[in-house]
Amino acid sequence: MHMVSRCGLALLAAISINLGLWAEQDTKAELPDAREGEGQYGRLVLRGGYIIDGTGGPAYGPADVVIENNRITEIKIVGTPDSPIKPEGRPAKGDRELDVTGKYILPGFVDVHTHIHGKDFGQGVSPDYIFKLWLAHGVTTARVVGYSGFERTLDFKRRSAENKITAPRLLAYPEFDGVGSVKEAREIIQRYKKMGADGVKFLGNPKKILLAGLDEAEKLGLRTTMHHAQTAVTDANVLDTSAHGLDSMEHWYGLPEAMFEDRLIQDYPSDYIYTDEMDRFGEAGKLWKQTAKPGSDKWNEVMDTLLERDFAINPTFTIYVASRDLMRMSRAIWHDEYTMPALWDFYRPSEVAHGSYWFDWTTEHEIEWKKNYKLWMQFINDYKNRGGKVGVGSDTGYIYSLYGFGYIQEFELLQEAGFHPLEVIRSATYIGAQELGMEDEIGAVEVGKMADLVVVDENPLHNFKVLYGTGAVKLNRESGLVERVGGVRWTIKDGIIYDAFKLRADVREMVRGAKIEAGMNPDKPLAIANSPASE
Repeated sequence: MHMVSRCGLALLAAISINLGLWAEQDTKAELPDAREGEGQYGRLVLRGGYIIDGTGGPAYGPADVVIENNRITEIKIVGTPDSPIKPEGRPAKGDRELDVTGKYILPGFVDVHTHIHGKDFGQGVSPDYIFKLWLAHGVTTARVVGYSGFERTLDFKRRSAENKITAPRLLAYPEFDGVGSVKEAREIIQRYKKMGADGVKFLGNPKKILLAGLDEAEKLGLRTTMHHAQTAVTDANVLDTSAHGLDSMEHWYGLPEAMFEDRLIQDYPSDYIYTDEMDRFGEAGKLWKQTAKPGSDKWNEVMDTLLERDFAINPTFTIYVASRDLMRMSRAIWHDEYTMPALWDFYRPSEVAHGSYWFDWTTEHEIEWKKNYKLWMQFINDYKNRGGKVGVGSDTGYIYSLYGFGYIQEFELLQEAGFHPLEVIRSATYIGAQELGMEDEIGAVEVGKMADLVVVDENPLHNFKVLYGTGAVKLNRESGLVERVGGVRWTIKDGIIYDAFKLRADVREMVRGAKIEAGMNPDKPLAIANSPASE
């Protein structure tokens, strides 16, 4: 979800290759060494929780989970629901114990589409703010796909792996775009590999350059994903790229175009300008209705081909959802306490800020997007039902979508698409790990896996809203009071316990302080309009 000119991206790539030690020094300036977590422990025991293991199996327990340093070493069922747990036969005492009786234990969540914005990236937020919101919502692994500064991302990755900062585990996928020749394409991929990339994110290039980059990445064992930019999708849609080794796709561009039956090019109005984002996103909401009908031969042909290629799709429903209901997203309750004022300014209608295309967003736009979602969701659900990999990515920081909160919203949108809640969790954990090639290490609550876990007071399979930092509204029938329940209680990453309540409190304090510094009333909701009459 970013817009940088091809020339600008080529310049960024050239600068990135020659930055030397700048990145390490700069990330320490942005985020000094520090972490709020506790551990690792020689022996950490979680007592009496219900386990949703991430593989798709139903919840079970109560069970005790033993963690030694950063590995799960024992999982033992210790009773049955609603019956007293007998002390006999339970795992031995740990150096640290967490009573998780009645709570739910899940694998750490994998966000396959993220960006680490900074103070100078337009959104005006710090990595500390972003990382804490991710961890506070259970994200323990984040794939960073371009637009974050490659060497900068590599240094954050290293420092997170060393547990010197409060952050999820990070994977670096630098962006491939603005490349001038086949020779340069191969050289850039080779440099990325040498510098420590985990994979590459492709965007839009002439076909021969794109395919050369994909070929080189495959030769070097680099995983690949792609945003099929509309400026180049006629030259190479998802069938073309997946045929040349592309492992996964982001968003949905390139997929409906592969199913066109009566056209080759999207039905653009004659006055359409791609760099006018009102045009870009207004017309994007009309794309799925131009493609093959659900269940048609063409629909099935494309789906069958992608399934045969073991291709993964990361829809990122959440980042576009304001397009179908702007008022709901712009007035989401978490904005009041968790959205930085600088980020709020970025969200407002703007001809400069990417994703701020609300110049004159109409009821008709929203209706078209609702129809668009219906068809898009049907393809994604059908793909999952037939064994296709669907990952959970958020792409937050744009279009009124907030870090952490947007990731959990993707759970709700996948459920809306037809996923069973267990299928959603499986996509967010087990499938995400597979897509990153880390299924032997993360993605499930299993003995031998790394201790990346999420603990929540309420049952998320009953209501995903309990995973939001703002929790879920619930009537206490005994007291008659309306309460907020839930929010992730603890996030455990690499065997280190993070108090998610404390992380969210830290973010609220950051936001409040920023509002006061800006001369704003910290208790007043953020206003969308900035004209004097509306303030």
